[in-house]
Amino acid sequence: MFVTGSAARPQRRRAALRAFAASALAVALLTGLPPASPVPAGAQSGYPFRDPRLPLRTRVDDLLHRLTLDEKISLLHQYQPAIPRLGIRPFKTGTEALHGVAWLGEATVFPQAIGLASAWDPSLMRRVGSAVGDETRGFQRERPAGWGLNVWAPVVNLLRDPRWGRNEEGYSEDPFLTGALSTAYGKGLQGDDPDHLKTAPTLKHYLANNNEVNRTTTSSDLRPRVLHEYDEGAFRPAVAADAATGVMSAYNLVNGRPNTVNPDLNDTVRRWTRRDLFHVTDAQAPGNLLPGVQNYYATPPEADAAALKAGIDSFTNDNTDPGPTRAALRTALDRGLIRVADVDRAVRHTVSLRIRLGEFDPGGGPYGDIGPSVIDSPAHRALARETAAKAMVLLKNRNRSLPLDPAHTRRVAVVGPLSDTLYTDWYSGTLPYRVTPRKGIAERLAAAGSGTVTSREGVDRIALRNAETGAYVTAGGGAAGAPLKESAGPAGSAGEFDVYDWGGGVAALRAAANGRYVGLHEDGTFVNDQTEPNGWFVQQQFRLERQPDGTYLLRYAGYDTQESWFGDKEYLAAREDGTLALATREDATHYTREVRKDGAREAAEAARGADAAVVVVGSMPLINGKEDHDRTDMGLARQQEEMVRAVKRANPRTVVVVENSYPTTLDWEQEHAPALLWTTHAGQETGHALADVLFGRVNPAGRLTQTWYRSQRDLPSILDYDIIRSDRTYQYFRGRPLYPFGHGLSYTSFRYGQARRVPGGVEVPVTNTGSRTGDEVVQLYTHQRTSRDKQPRQRLRAFRRVTLEPGRTTTVRLPLRTADLAHWDVTRRRWVVESGTYDLRVGASSGDIRTRTEWRVRGETIPPRDLSRRTRAADFDDYAGTRLADASKVRGDAVAAGPDGGRLVFRDADLGRGASRFTVRAAKETAGAATVQVRLDSPTGPLAATAHVPSTGSRYAYRTVTTALTAAAGRRDVYLILGKGVRVTTFALR
Repeated sequence: MFVTGSAARPQRRRAALRAFAASALAVALLTGLPPASPVPAGAQSGYPFRDPRLPLRTRVDDLLHRLTLDEKISLLHQYQPAIPRLGIRPFKTGTEALHGVAWLGEATVFPQAIGLASAWDPSLMRRVGSAVGDETRGFQRERPAGWGLNVWAPVVNLLRDPRWGRNEEGYSEDPFLTGALSTAYGKGLQGDDPDHLKTAPTLKHYLANNNEVNRTTTSSDLRPRVLHEYDEGAFRPAVAADAATGVMSAYNLVNGRPNTVNPDLNDTVRRWTRRDLFHVTDAQAPGNLLPGVQNYYATPPEADAAALKAGIDSFTNDNTDPGPTRAALRTALDRGLIRVADVDRAVRHTVSLRIRLGEFDPGGGPYGDIGPSVIDSPAHRALARETAAKAMVLLKNRNRSLPLDPAHTRRVAVVGPLSDTLYTDWYSGTLPYRVTPRKGIAERLAAAGSGTVTSREGVDRIALRNAETGAYVTAGGGAAGAPLKESAGPAGSAGEFDVYDWGGGVAALRAAANGRYVGLHEDGTFVNDQTEPNGWFVQQQFRLERQPDGTYLLRYAGYDTQESWFGDKEYLAAREDGTLALATREDATHYTREVRKDGAREAAEAARGADAAVVVVGSMPLINGKEDHDRTDMGLARQQEEMVRAVKRANPRTVVVVENSYPTTLDWEQEHAPALLWTTHAGQETGHALADVLFGRVNPAGRLTQTWYRSQRDLPSILDYDIIRSDRTYQYFRGRPLYPFGHGLSYTSFRYGQARRVPGGVEVPVTNTGSRTGDEVVQLYTHQRTSRDKQPRQRLRAFRRVTLEPGRTTTVRLPLRTADLAHWDVTRRRWVVESGTYDLRVGASSGDIRTRTEWRVRGETIPPRDLSRRTRAADFDDYAGTRLADASKVRGDAVAAGPDGGRLVFRDADLGRGASRFTVRAAKETAGAATVQVRLDSPTGPLAATAHVPSTGSRYAYRTVTTALTAAAGRRDVYLILGKGVRVTTFALR
């Protein structure tokens, strides 16, 4: 939810960033306030809006009627003030609850969102959501400043590109799976009362937000089919099922228009439900509309007015200070940019939400008695363990290497940089305790009555010695550490550092002197005082850059170095007193690198002779891609991969556990490792859950929710959102993935009988043919054999996770309606089910189809295009050299030609006996005229018309141009050839 790209001066920029971090974390300090009565002393309690017996609409109308205009405006900011005369207390939107309650103190930390999704279990997801909702209530029972029961979760942005820095926050690359899981999580967060909310979940981030690079200024091009079939498909289910109370607008633009003023907030999203929805902006996003970032509006009143009218109900801006927003909206009213009715509409949504949360009910409503005892309760700890185990995905299991037999596994080597630590991510809660992989495995062996664990992190320990003076870089002891400085003479452990290689040349340095990480301080020195890499800028990142003479430069690589205000001092150099501080490359100190401990060799020695070697590798969530930073490398870090190979050479009984938040290119590991297990960062119970799976207490049944590619070369630009044209995700990908969407193995085996279509769905018998009880995730995919339009190779339509004992058979019913087969028809701008044969494929993954049947559907035949009607340029069939753009600042799409012009294709148009006129509505901002040509059958086919578009002086000033059309008859493919600088909204051939 953080904003970058501000044009503010460096001092203001840094201050804003620090203020955000402070406001985000300070709420943890506010939970110790004494309980407050529902109505403050001196306030009346008999208002109708406080009467839970009345209909919601009556209560909303009553409260809205009692508010003054200034009071209404005050409710449009994230931090809503108290209104003492009505007994209304402060209210704050935005408690983070992605996979547990975050930033409020110790709470149950469940697996990351991508891990929750990997269980493919909506019922489990709902239980987790309910637990998180309970803990949110538990924190808010004593009502800290600002009532935070509006939770900003779940994230439903589709994981279209695995390089997205926030991959850990989403569920899947598939809209159906994302919709089913987000609905379940939202239902859990909300509770089961039909009239009241336990919490109010807000879906993030609307819309098409799947890149962090330049995220406030890049535009996601969504052609209509991608918009309706894909991106909207992830948001619609939870809203339509009343499992979400609104959406958060994303930072990015869609088709040239910032999402903060996306008219779909009103025009589309609110049509998915009859409930009032409450939409919020992302943090500081209203300010991005102004010059210096998006440059969409000139002043705050104009920007805030446009957002309000588009459908925003709450402005997350200026941190805890609502003053600027209130002033901007008041000015907008005075200038006639908005009406009181616009304010009333937004306030109605706010008030409706607060009433449903029970705020004005006696005792806080049906959920008002949930107290702090639920936080990290024994039941929630057990649920965290269950969820972490159910989410793990067995990628490979050659010769039944797993599960390990505790009776014959006396000695286990648990090695790797994640073997004895647990990391948290930006939106994690605070871990109340940590069961690491080493600890979990050791406990499991102890419970079996015998066995030992040896553990090594497998990281290099080095010393850095000034190449000129011979002085060593040293760190301080104790929890506070000390600024790094050069010291003459033998340095011992004070001069040693463990190098954690996280890939892409970036490493973290942990001082042997106190086991703490080195990071940049505000005074420009580097201190070893952090328990793990952390913070918005993650200032514990470094690069060891080898020079031609064999020495090394130590380069600081915190994310703040990517900010415009950081400057050119990125290297470390010793001051006169020996203290290390930032310097330019020219002034950097050259060091020799002395390896005191070879991590890979040490890990291999620990593994040699062990009954099993468990290698735990993966990511540090704040370094390997996070909010504001996409991934640059899809493989394991070089040092980690070398360690895996060394351990495998030392012990053939090697199990590789990959603990990260995204698909990884594990080509070598897939070929050589006997067993591969993937888990996301799974929270406090990671070690117990891992041991449960490794030793067979839990039979793994997690499934991948994304395609795992063999190479980054399989992917186009991260900014290319057209999954249809670029063959993205499992739906359209034509290559051979490393692991297909839906992949996951089991310790048992399952046989599928013949699938058959039944009314309302598909049935298939599934039998456990192995010797262990296990879960199977039965997946239904469809493929449309023929169509007017390019169709997915296959598409998930239903799934069900079932548990079967050995030898048992169950008939799995998978729902499927005719309407589910619809796709968006651009020729008529509506959903259509085409007549034809549909393959129904049932299996264990998209790449492991076990049984098939077919379905002959009587639907429609899409007729030829009728271009005599006004046709939107954006409703093309294909394109080249164009971008989708905003037709105006308020609504509508245009197609803009690129720097060398572009073309649009409209296939199978029926021009009848002959069209004679070509009419086009176009704009050209730059000087000089340009043309729009009509060609038939191909880009170089017969020229039927040329329209000359004069300069209109503005991209939003359109002119309708009509010209003669010749030789245009019959059914033809029509090409519009756009000249440089032209924007087109509509056209017709009559």
